[in-house]
Amino acid sequence: MSQWYFSYDGKQFGPMDQNQVMGEAKSHPGGLAWREGFTDWLPVDSIPELSGGVPASAAPATPTPASGSASDVIDFKVFGEDMQFVEVELDPGESAVAEAGTMMYKGATVQMHTVFGDGSQQQQAGGFLDKLVGAGKRLITGESLFMTVFTHEGQGKAHAAFAAPYPGTIIPLSLRELGGTLICQKDAFLCAAKGVSIGIHFQKKILTGLFGGEGFIMQKLEGDGMVFVHAGGTIVKRTLGPGEQLHVDTGCVVAIEPTVEFDIQQVGGIKSMFFGGEGVFFASLRGPGKVWMQSLPFSRLAGRMLSAAPQKGGSRGEGSILGGLGGLLDGDNSF
Repeated sequence: MSQWYFSYDGKQFGPMDQNQVMGEAKSHPGGLAWREGFTDWLPVDSIPELSGGVPASAAPATPTPASGSASDVIDFKVFGEDMQFVEVELDPGESAVAEAGTMMYKGATVQMHTVFGDGSQQQQAGGFLDKLVGAGKRLITGESLFMTVFTHEGQGKAHAAFAAPYPGTIIPLSLRELGGTLICQKDAFLCAAKGVSIGIHFQKKILTGLFGGEGFIMQKLEGDGMVFVHAGGTIVKRTLGPGEQLHVDTGCVVAIEPTVEFDIQQVGGIKSMFFGGEGVFFASLRGPGKVWMQSLPFSRLAGRMLSAAPQKGGSRGEGSILGGLGGLLDGDNSF
């Protein structure tokens, strides 16, 4: 007998057997439900097994993307190993949207247009207030108020390439295959097909907001097109089962599906908190859903570089037995 899980306002309940699930479905028809064999969480009132219809014999189809509008369909190729960039191929009239300052090169027929907000079709079709709200969301996540749209205005094929700002890996993801929504770190988004909406996602629990660190304010990508997410170091993808839990450093979480519950948990005792070197809290991820993690968050890399930087110029002399005196002798330091 299938075990069911329910979700209301981001909180998950289960497992439940068939007898329990029918009563739960009648009490909360506006919630989401999941069981083994489903590709994603589905609205309770759309599942025949829970609404009094004929039981489904196969996994239901993926839900309609949340954006409600089709994105441009673009081809792409990722180049490199540790210092990657992505090249997108555009047909006449097709566009890609990217963060400011990420362009590497483009064809002569690809025109650049700076837009207020994220360049999604909803904002461009709306009025000034819609564009202002979209731009404000980007400002909250620490990004620029503007984005750049690259449109092929010539004939045949044209290409534009976008490079990551620091060493790492570019992850191509299809929002259509992910159910229309992806939650990612606020600085992970690189570029996407035009039509993808880039908004914000706040953690609902107060403790997660206060102590969640880099996982407090995240970006929400919605639509049905391709998106390209950048992460530092090596990428690890995990698929969590219902109720399965994974503890991750908050900075190592790159992206999660909206079905994954994000919370924080204290590291451990006083000794671990102060001398473990892993911070006071870490992210607690609970399935079902997919999780993408990075081995080298930029904040960790920047912290190590800052700690290794000389305080008054010159080198740290790590390999010298003379230490600071050696720095004076080799001319790296001045009075």
